[in-house]
This record gives sequence, structure tokens and C-alpha cells, in this order.
Amino acid sequence: MSLLKNIIFIVFFLQGVMSFGQENAVIFGKITDAKNKPLELVNVSISGLPGGSITDKKGKYELKVPANKQILIIISFVGYQREVEEIFLAPGEKKEINKSLKVSTTVLPDVVIEDKDIRNTNLTRIDPISSVNIPTVTGGIEQLLHSQALGVSSSNELTSQYTVRGGNYDENLVYVNGIEVYRPFLIRSGQQEGLSFLNPDLVSSVLFSSGGFDAKYGDKMSSVLDIQYKKPVEFGASFAISLLGGSAHIEGATDDLRLSYLLGVRHKSNQYILKGLETKGEYKPSFNDVQAVLMYQLSEKVELSVLGNYARNSYKLKPENRETDFGTIQDAHRLKIYFDGQELDRFETLFGAFSTTFKPKKNLQLKFICSAFQTYETETFDIQGQYWIGTLETDFGDDNFGDVIEAQGVGTYLNHARNILDATVFNIEHKGSQIKLNNFIQWGVKYQREIINDKLNEWEMIDSAGYSIPHIPGNIGTGYSNPSNQPNLELHDIYKLDTAISSNRYSGFIQNTWKKEHNNRSFALNTGVRVNYWDFNGQLLISPRATFSYKPDWKKDILFRFSTGVYSQPPFYRELRDIEGNINPDVKAQTSIHFVLGSDWNFIAWSRPFKFVTEIYYKYLDNLIPYEVDNVRIKYYANNNAHGYATGIDMKVNGEFVRGIESWVSLSIMKTEEDIEDDFYYDYYNSDGELIIPGYTFNNVAVDSVRFEPGYIPRPTDQRVNFCLYFQDYLPRNPSYKMHLNLVFGSSLPFGPPDSEKFKHTLRMPPYRRVDIGFSKEIIGENTIFSHKNPLKYFKSLWITLEVFNLLQVNNTISYLWVTDVTNRKYAVPNYLTPRQLNIKLIANF
Repeated sequence: MSLLKNIIFIVFFLQGVMSFGQENAVIFGKITDAKNKPLELVNVSISGLPGGSITDKKGKYELKVPANKQILIIISFVGYQREVEEIFLAPGEKKEINKSLKVSTTVLPDVVIEDKDIRNTNLTRIDPISSVNIPTVTGGIEQLLHSQALGVSSSNELTSQYTVRGGNYDENLVYVNGIEVYRPFLIRSGQQEGLSFLNPDLVSSVLFSSGGFDAKYGDKMSSVLDIQYKKPVEFGASFAISLLGGSAHIEGATDDLRLSYLLGVRHKSNQYILKGLETKGEYKPSFNDVQAVLMYQLSEKVELSVLGNYARNSYKLKPENRETDFGTIQDAHRLKIYFDGQELDRFETLFGAFSTTFKPKKNLQLKFICSAFQTYETETFDIQGQYWIGTLETDFGDDNFGDVIEAQGVGTYLNHARNILDATVFNIEHKGSQIKLNNFIQWGVKYQREIINDKLNEWEMIDSAGYSIPHIPGNIGTGYSNPSNQPNLELHDIYKLDTAISSNRYSGFIQNTWKKEHNNRSFALNTGVRVNYWDFNGQLLISPRATFSYKPDWKKDILFRFSTGVYSQPPFYRELRDIEGNINPDVKAQTSIHFVLGSDWNFIAWSRPFKFVTEIYYKYLDNLIPYEVDNVRIKYYANNNAHGYATGIDMKVNGEFVRGIESWVSLSIMKTEEDIEDDFYYDYYNSDGELIIPGYTFNNVAVDSVRFEPGYIPRPTDQRVNFCLYFQDYLPRNPSYKMHLNLVFGSSLPFGPPDSEKFKHTLRMPPYRRVDIGFSKEIIGENTIFSHKNPLKYFKSLWITLEVFNLLQVNNTISYLWVTDVTNRKYAVPNYLTPRQLNIKLIANF
């Protein structure tokens, strides 16, 4: 009887299943956008019934629906208008329903999407798309940091380099796909720099930290820029062309998404910009690079990736003349220089990396990286300048107002250089991560081999009024009656070096991030430690770091963070070479101890989302290597004989000041100083107590001398106030017309006369003030529809932009040219940056 009951049950069950199948029908089809492009992940559902289907990457779907019943099919996708289809199908019937969705014009409620994991750290996420719109001379990702990141400043529009909270250019880490990248060594001015490594067309993610960053990031004292390139899932391309150069890129993936690729090509020539400088001549800059990324999914657990870059930058200049007015209204001067000779610089770099990512378990990832960087740089110039210094008439009522009325000095200088640097850096690295309950553990080990060959041959000769500096008073000219009194022809600033350095670095880290949420409150604690050893100076470094974040259960969405840690920066080759070109192998790591307290507040204003971020910080700096900055060239003293500090507050507000489009504004107040050991000096007095020789350091101290200790002096990057604004707007009735405004203000930077003691470098440059503006017109956009035969249907977007650089025509000073008259008096003649200029840019995406 039991067996019979089971057979009867199975028979009735199968009959019910067959009956149910006969009462169903099937719909299928393809969903596309207005340009007939397949849409993936579109929802296809039945009104009032659970379940449904979604489209695949080809836009196709299939769904079983009830038969013999009037039903509504709902087709919906975020950002597109919903489609509704009413159907009545017979049992077993199949019906094809294809739809083309239109972009939604409905204004949705504002939603703030927050990356919680990033918010718990000192990292800031930056939208890389903004780099296309921001009006700047150099362009690129780095320009976004000035307004979107905290504590970042730059007082030179010709360079992509930046300083962070009192640090210099060499204190910033840059990663691409987890691999550290480098910048050229011999660059001395923004005109020579060319393209940065980062290609904006290839970037998908930008993270930046101004301090207090995790142990997984390397051994630098100031900041970290973490870039991730795209991983394409479909074909795409773009090109851009302007008066400053052009770029193009393609991307794509195979149908099974196992292989994806990126390829970007760039060319830049800032010849148009450089012609506006005060030094007139024949400028021939040419900067080119090509980058490629290949990613292959070998299996579900293994992914292979290759990153390659080749860059060839050349800078040629044949200067002709220069005229600069300087001084004050009451004491105005003019410098006129006629040049002979030329400068030719070449920077050729190669970079390659291969990585393997292995995921043996869902919560475990292992990554192995092998990379190499090679740079070959040459700097050659022989430039003679014959100069005249004159006093200008400053009386407005005089007929000669603005003309030279008195010659103050004439002279000649000759600059010579034959510098060659060949450097290779090779890395083998392993990184891993594992998730265990509320813990995210990361670790890594790295071996780095460095081979550097440097040949330096550089000198300057100064000859004022027919004799070489220095001269013997009373013996002006060349008619010496006593040959023994004739001054020797001496060269000034002689640098000669021929050295080769090979060394090995070993480093590693381990860190853990613990997170906990309880009663609408959240906690996160990140702790880690780095270890670094360099066999060149035999120094072992241990750097602990920690970050704690807390989000209270408040009505306001506020999160608080505190970070601290030791950030030791072992010297690279630049820090080993002093101003005269000598190598000091005993230089040790500089150290910065960070204390950063910050808050992150999401709020609604004018019914639109905003974010306000504030950080207060103090950095204790020890074992510092003093240095000087000339344009973008850093000249180190190659001695750990200073200590100092940097302290300040950074504030940033970003959000929709204009509905639907984001803008940023930031303000930084900072002070950084250093105290150099043994930088004392003496003032000498006569018997009447009168000062006769101020500020000299003699070995033999007289009785009538007074010793002074300068104490703390401003560091070269002591820019007290920095204000940045990036504002976007559009025409309300025609949003295809947009405006992009970039405003930068930086207070005065310190400088000093050449060949002088560091404590005398307390003069201040004028503040940096610049406004750039761009006006854009969208020619082709998402709502533009073309016929199937029109070739323009392949364009996703097409923009044309007019940019005005230095809108207010402000003469910003980047450095000073020091010239000398017959009395050995030095004049600081400002080197100005670029004037007002126009640029036209065309950008297309496919």
C-alpha cells in the first residue's frame, strides 16, 4: 500500500507540472538605447508578480509569463524612461518584444553615494573625468589635486609637480595599478617637463592622501596618489586636439571578457605657450608618450596584467633676447639681455610591469609584480648672455617716463653644461590580502635594485664691465701696470662629477583594518607597520602607523578620523648629491611624524548634496636635509643637519553649487620651519660699538664680535595661505553650453641670494595669483540621434572648448635671475611665468 501511494503521488505531481507548463508563455527580445547600443542589466518584470529577468551584455533577455491572462510587462533601467507593454498570450506561445529606451529627463531626488571604506581612511576619492574640463596649461590628473585634495599647492602652471603640507616634489608617492612610478631626475624648469606619467584617458580611479596614510603605501614623507587604470568591458575610444598638442586612446574586450586592452598615445608641444615668455627665441619642445595595458583572465582564479610606457621628451631653445622691468615705483630698473648659443635637453624613459593576481579563495588574494624603470637623460647648453642694467624714469610728468635714464652696469655671463644621467630601477614584489570576519589583513614584501650612472659637467662664468668677478678694487679694465695684481679668470658654480652607484633596497609591510557597526554607530581601526633596509647606507627603518575613525549616531552625517605614524624617507640619488655635485654616502633617512585630526560631513544645502572636509595636522620633522628650490629643480645640501615642523589646517567644500554639476573650493593655512645645526653667524663691531661687518661666519672670532643663532627659518615651501576654487556652470535653458573656472591663490614663498647662507633665505616672492576659464559647447551628446547611415552615430560625445589662460594677466614670479654690476652689487630680476593666452580644444568620445 505504501508503494502504491507513492506511485499515485508521483503521477499527480507530474500531471500538475505538465499542466502548469501548458499555462505559461515566453517573451524574449533585445533592449537597446536610442543609438541602438545594447543595454546590460535592464530589468524585465511582470507588474504585480514577483520575479523577472535582466538583460545580458548583448541586451537580450527571456522570461516565462502567465498565459490566458492580461498582464503588463515593465522594462526599466536607472537613468532611462520606463517602458510598459500590455500582452495576452496563449499557453506555449512565444512573443518577441524589443524596446529602445530613452534617457530619462525626470529630476530624481538627490542621493549621496558614499564609499564607506574610503571614508574611514585619510584617502580622498577624486573624479578623473573632471580633468578633461579643468582649464590648465598642463592638463592631467595632477591639476585636480589643487582644488579637490587637501593641502596641495603649486605656484607654477607649467609643471605637473605639486607640494603637500610643506613638503617638496620628491616627497610624494605615485602608484599606477599598485606599482610605484618615477619622474625624471634632471628637470630644472617647467618648460622642460613635458608629459607626466599619468594618462587621463586611461584612468578609472583616483585616490589621494595628504598625510597619515596606511602602511601599505611606501616610504615618503608627504603624500600618496593611487591611480587605477580602466578594465574595459566593451569597445571605446577618444581623441583630443588643441593648440598645445593632442591625445588618442582605444579600449575594449573580447566577447567572453577574458582579454581586455587599453592603448593611449599623447603628443604635447607647449611652443605656443612658451612664446609668451619674456625670453624671446626659437622654442622647439616636443613631448611624446605611448602607454598600453593588457589584462587576461587565465581562469576564475588567475589574472595576468601587463603595463608598458615609453616616453621621449625633448626641449630645444635658441634664446635671442629678453627685456624685464623690475623694482618699485620709486626705484624701477630694466634688464636687457642679448643671447647667443642654445640649449638641448632629452629625456627618454621606459617602464614595464608584469603582474599575476591569484585568488585561491573568495576571501584571499595574492599578487606578484615584476617591474622595471629606465631613464636616459641628457642636458646640454652653451648660452652666453650680454646684459645691460639701467634706471628707469619714474616721474609721470617727465617726457622720458619709462625710459632708461642711467646705465648701472653691463656684463656678460656664460652658462655651460654637459650632463648625462642613466638610471635603472628594478622591482620584484608580492602583495596579499585576506578578509576574516571584521578584519581586512594586507601584507607585502619588495626587493628593489637601483643602478645609477651620473656624469655632471657644469659651470658658469660671470664677467661684468670687462673683467671677471671677483675683481680687485682700483684695477678696473685690462690695462694693469703690475701683472701680479691682475685678477684671475675664475669660473663660478663649477660642478663636476662622474659616479656610478648600485644598491639594493628591501621593504615590507603588514596592516589590518578592523570595522564594527553597532546601533547606527561605526568604528574602524587601521594599524600597520613598514620595514625598510637600504644596503648603501646600512640603515634599517621601522615605521608604525595607525588610523581610527568613528561615526556617531547623530542626525548629521559626520565622521571623525585621527591618524598618526612615522613616515621615514630613505634618500634616493637626488638627496645624496649636494649643491656642488659631491656624493655623500652617509646621508640617512629623513623622518616625519604625522598627527592628523579630521572630520567628514555630508549635508544638504539648497536641496542638493554637499561635503565639508576639515583636517588639522602637525608634523614633526627630523634628520632633515636642507635644500634650495630653483623653478622645479631641487638642490640638496646632502646633510642630515636640520629638524623642523609643519602645522596647519585644511578645509574643502564640494557639491552642487549649481544643480546637477559639481564644484569645489578649498582653503589651506600652513606654516613650516626648520632649524639648521651650526648655522650661526657673527656681527663685528668697532671700538665705538658700531656695526662694521654684519652677518659673516669667520673661523677667528674677535673680541668685538657677537654670535647669533638664527634658530627656526622658513622652509622653501613655506606658503602660508593657499586658496583654490573650481566652479562650473551652464546655461539653464541650454545646458550644452558650460563654463569652467579655475582660480588659484598662493601666498609668498621664501627665497634668498645665491651662494649665501641658508638663514638669509627669508626674502619673499610676490604671491601667486591666477585665473583660468573655459567655455565648452556640447556638439554631440547622449540625446543626439542620428540615422543608421550617418557616420556620426558612432560618437558618444563631441565637445569644443575655448580656454583663456591667466585671464587677469598677472605676472607671477617663479624664480629670480641674479645679475651683478661693477661694484659687485646683485640684482634679483624676476623670472615671470606665462601671460594671458588662448587655447582651443576639441574632444571626442566613441
